[in-house]
Amino acid sequence: MRTKNILLVEDEEHLLKTIQLNLELENFTVTTAVTGTEAIKKFRTNKFELVILDVMLPEINGFDICEEIRKENKHLPILLLTAKNSSSDRIQGLKLGADDYLTKPFNLEELLLRVHNLLKRNTYQFTIPQDELYKFGENEINFITFEIKGVNKKKIEITKREIALLKLLIKRCGQVISREEILDEIWGAEAFTSSRTIDNYILSFRKYFEKMPKEPKHFHSIRGVGYKFIN
Repeated sequence: MRTKNILLVEDEEHLLKTIQLNLELENFTVTTAVTGTEAIKKFRTNKFELVILDVMLPEINGFDICEEIRKENKHLPILLLTAKNSSSDRIQGLKLGADDYLTKPFNLEELLLRVHNLLKRNTYQFTIPQDELYKFGENEINFITFEIKGVNKKKIEITKREIALLKLLIKRCGQVISREEILDEIWGAEAFTSSRTIDNYILSFRKYFEKMPKEPKHFHSIRGVGYKFIN
């Protein structure tokens, strides 16, 4: 099984080596960068499953790097590291597309836990080729642009979370996935999300893709268990 490749961007040498060592002990492959320019170059020439990104960097700061990554890749998980503790910095990073935020000094165990959680929630994003459409019946899904073409033949743009759930269902085509597993994979630690939320997503998928939503061919609910996608 291929190890996950992480881009670690940090200009403090001691911290860089400490984080790198701990990630490698967790069997990750780590590529490092110490400046913003180097980070962008390595991002563009390698495939990564996660970016750990310091905010205060020489040449180009972490916020600008985050924004640049999001222009080219909407899905790659980004964990920001910063010595700043103001809510405005946290909000700015999240608005630019970061998935999580950790303030220095931090506990290495917490960092590793966040890394594992981000990778776990993002696994579905690497199971389908990023440069291909997924087609089933007369429907198609574009995982790059978040556009779908369903039963009405018109292209519409759907949300990131809808794309996430579609990827998980397609990855496990023909298998029943429990509500609990879906909540854990897609929503993670968001405690206030209920299984009713998934029901609403499935209803939306039926409206998008089923000729007869009340007699679905592709998106099935298995009472008391979960959901199943059939191509």
